[in-house]
Amino acid sequence: MFYKSSDNIDDLMRAVFARLLSNNTNDFDVRSSRKGDSREIFGVLLELTNPRARISRSQSRARIYSSLGELIWYISSNNSIEFIEYYIPGYSQFSDDGKTANGAYGPRIFSKGIDNAEISSRTQWQRVIDTLSQRNGSRNGIIQIFANRDAEIDSNDIPCTCTLHFAIRNDKVHLHTHMRSNDAFLGLPHDIFSFTMLQEIAARQLNCEIGSYQHSVASLHLYSDTDKRKFKTLAQAYLDEGLHDPIQMPRMPDGNPWPSLNEVIKAEAEIRKGNRTYGPTVELNPYWTDFLTLLRIYYVTIKRHGIEQEEAAALIEKIIDPTYKLFVLDRIERKLGPARRLLKILTAGKIQ
Repeated sequence: MFYKSSDNIDDLMRAVFARLLSNNTNDFDVRSSRKGDSREIFGVLLELTNPRARISRSQSRARIYSSLGELIWYISSNNSIEFIEYYIPGYSQFSDDGKTANGAYGPRIFSKGIDNAEISSRTQWQRVIDTLSQRNGSRNGIIQIFANRDAEIDSNDIPCTCTLHFAIRNDKVHLHTHMRSNDAFLGLPHDIFSFTMLQEIAARQLNCEIGSYQHSVASLHLYSDTDKRKFKTLAQAYLDEGLHDPIQMPRMPDGNPWPSLNEVIKAEAEIRKGNRTYGPTVELNPYWTDFLTLLRIYYVTIKRHGIEQEEAAALIEKIIDPTYKLFVLDRIERKLGPARRLLKILTAGKIQ
């Protein structure tokens, strides 16, 4: 059993990578699967005591765009491959038909319908919120992702997450996630981001503060290097970056977040289609407008052929929380190089 607790995600990932890259063969097992050979720790519990410190500050593992895109994919109850590949290219390899993701979490959490062979009149999310609203000491705030039917089919996309267990203790919403399998390099940072965001959304709905986040994994693994994938090499490069100053996302505004989330969902769809000037018809808290600005920056700096430099600079100026500017500037520097015009604009003092 491997256990690590920290107040930021970088400390957790450093501990995991160090263990999986250890020269001591007693620290891990070697396993083969359909996806390739890997080093595995069986039985892991990671605790993030400050769930808002959910984004790595590293050059290689800071995943603000893809993490935000995946979160919106979840909360919009979507299973479209076209949607998620916009943020995570190559996701289609996990699709059975090239169009949809069988194991997509969003429909399982946020859609009504057949839930483990039972007809459900509520979404699993709403059932959990109702349960904890009525009895805040309940131990029944469980969302089941992996279902019996998943073990009965031959699919490229079997859910890795088994359950999300929400609980209120001392007026704080805690979340214990259990996963049957977790890719330490690609999956772990994305999963912790999305699940702690869901934890904070639940806390706001329940008028509570956010508690600790626990990430339990049966098989946490790091795939071996191949001609196409260099996961071990990249994990070592992450460790070689050294320590990072922990940072955290701002606190989600009080009150039910879903009216704002629904506006974010609509805006994301428009921006992804190229309508980057689209704005919500209602006034949003700066917490949420920063999300829309990040989505526009992603379109302008990453998805378009040729960066719209002046537009990107103007968008970066609109970011409210300085935390996000660090991630955006790091990503632009990696893409453009320090001598390009946009960085000259930024470093000249136009953007502070």
